[in-house]
Amino acid sequence: MNLLLSTAFVLCWSSGFIGAKLGADSASAVTILMWRFLPLAVVLILVSAVSRAPWRGLAALDVVRQTVIGALSQSGYLFTVYYAIQLGVSSGTTALIDGVQPLVAGALAGPLLHQYVSRRQWLGLCLGVGGVALVTLADAAAGTGATWWAYLVPFLGMISLVAATFLESRSRVRVAPMVSLTVHCATSALVFTALAVGAGAAAPPAELSFWASITWLVVLPTFGGYGLYWLILRRSGVTEVNTLMFLMAPVTAVWGALMFSEPFGPQTALGLALGLAAVVVVHRGDASSTAADAGGRTRRAVGGRGVPVLSDFRKDHHAP
Repeated sequence: MNLLLSTAFVLCWSSGFIGAKLGADSASAVTILMWRFLPLAVVLILVSAVSRAPWRGLAALDVVRQTVIGALSQSGYLFTVYYAIQLGVSSGTTALIDGVQPLVAGALAGPLLHQYVSRRQWLGLCLGVGGVALVTLADAAAGTGATWWAYLVPFLGMISLVAATFLESRSRVRVAPMVSLTVHCATSALVFTALAVGAGAAAPPAELSFWASITWLVVLPTFGGYGLYWLILRRSGVTEVNTLMFLMAPVTAVWGALMFSEPFGPQTALGLALGLAAVVVVHRGDASSTAADAGGRTRRAVGGRGVPVLSDFRKDHHAP
């Protein structure tokens, strides 16, 4: 059962990058994202109106904080993913750049929050960055049609996601998943609707392929990916979920190659292998760095009060 759930989760989450590629030919990024989140936000708000329990005890400041986190981790992040793919960046490259976000966040925890960062984590970050560089260069050399600056767009999304991670980590109030999902989706619906209306791109195209991609994005990565995320989290814990998260880039790269003939040569395979090696290095470091000190207290290589370690960085991540 766990194997089936894990396989379904990886496929559903990876499908978000594939869905973005499916819709790229029929509409702009803001149009796709507007119609992905607008109906979903309405449904979630109606559900919240019926079930008010998760909202009890939340202050207005908590909702505002979640709104900002949603704007960074969902709106900003997803727009860059969709826009990069629309510009011609392959889905596998975009997924890999997104996949090094926990490594970057872990490394930045040192200089930004004055937390200890182990050599193992710095090594993992270097391996991850090296893997991204190899895959990006292979993608660019394959003549996908993307301009050089298009490859910077996913990095902006990763930075947005890192910023949301640190903002969430400083919050002392734990918000129920249903509340955060509703606020984040409502925020994204407002952001993308405003952008689409401002760009004159709010009207959906008549093509069946557009609605097929919208259905794909709502059913597979949103309900399937996000739902399975929380199910596996409850059954197996954070470590298991995050281990699966780092399978997204290679799965997406293979899927994109088979479905869209995206480049996948030896250099791409080597880059993805480096990315996975980076995760193994850091993940094993996290597992071995929790130890009791002389006073019986515990310490972790990266962390401390209010600061997440690698295994916590994906708790508020949203399916692409």
